[in-house]
Amino acid sequence: MSRTSRLLRSPQFPAILLLATAGLGLLLANLPTHDAIARMLGAHFGIPGTALDLSVSHWVSDGVLAIFFFVVALELQYELTRGELNSVRVAIQPAIAAAGGILVPIALYLWIAGSDPSAAGWPIPTATDIAFALGVLAVFGRGLPSAVRAFLLALAILDDIVGIVFIAVLFAHGLNLLLLGLGVLAVIVFAVLSRRLRGSATPVVAVLMAIVGVVAWGLFAASGVHATIAGVMVGLVMAPRAADPTRHALEPWVNGLVLPLFAFVAAFVVIPQVPLEELSPAFFAILVALPVGKLIGIGAFGALAQLIRPRGAPPAIRFPDVLAAGALGGIGFTVSLLLANLAFAGDAAVKDQAILAVLLGSVIALVVAAVLVSWRAKVHRAIGDAEDDEPDEDEDEEAYGDER
Repeated sequence: MSRTSRLLRSPQFPAILLLATAGLGLLLANLPTHDAIARMLGAHFGIPGTALDLSVSHWVSDGVLAIFFFVVALELQYELTRGELNSVRVAIQPAIAAAGGILVPIALYLWIAGSDPSAAGWPIPTATDIAFALGVLAVFGRGLPSAVRAFLLALAILDDIVGIVFIAVLFAHGLNLLLLGLGVLAVIVFAVLSRRLRGSATPVVAVLMAIVGVVAWGLFAASGVHATIAGVMVGLVMAPRAADPTRHALEPWVNGLVLPLFAFVAAFVVIPQVPLEELSPAFFAILVALPVGKLIGIGAFGALAQLIRPRGAPPAIRFPDVLAAGALGGIGFTVSLLLANLAFAGDAAVKDQAILAVLLGSVIALVVAAVLVSWRAKVHRAIGDAEDDEPDEDEDEEAYGDER
């Protein structure tokens, strides 16, 4: 494996790259370079013979990002069948915590934002960015028990499931049931083909799967359902035997190209030149609900999950570790940026403010998470060192016997 591939598969580097490209997009949007890049991102390209005619920025958010959702779906499939969510007893604790991490931010957002039109952004603070959260955990969490990572991973996966449902249900428009049905049929064909990936026919079948996957994406996009849902569906129905190597092959491309490209485009917003009192309520609602709502929701519901843990479930992680996971959950970023684009698609000014709030809220959550994770890691390392220093009773008895 090359050094570049190892870097892109590591938990730390993709998170740093994602933050850097988002920062670059925000910087260039507020320099004289803005107009030239805005014209490039606004240029339209269509597929001849179809109704698909999208701007470059929409090709990125609707098309390129579908690859990310495809890989997320492959990971979801693994976790639901063989991983951290493969049984109710294992999943119940992070599921309850995830529920709090969704319900509390929504309530906090609506309380701050008030009624329409700002209320439309309530799904935005519900997301957790897996790549960022695990990256921060890897950087600052040396010495934490593996159960904390498993808890965070399950939490983020469940958040992704909810985010996918929100995208599919809330942001469908002008639904064309015929095209949607054809899209579902293409997904079924993809599933059948993925179970034929064996022997000498593998290259031909793989090419056919790629074609069918693109066709499914096009049909979903034309049907009125957000096109990224096609990536989710083909990922969930793919044969597990084929899903694992596919996820492994695509992971460096998603971490090194797909997500940074989306982060740059999504963060390419002009910082509002208005007084604080003229900012949209959505801005303040996201800024508070993302870092604070996640911390409170995951912390409170995580504590509840510890109390009602079913018999036979894995040992609950300690409450301070749940709080650290809650802070990590406030790093919304990728899916929150997409939700901000969708929720305020009809109001460019509010959309830019919402995107800026997602970036600021995620950075606040990142800083708080870094502090809490570092503290908990230090505590666990100290506990581990103390246990290592304790004399072994059997060894003491043997030594005492030898002395006698």
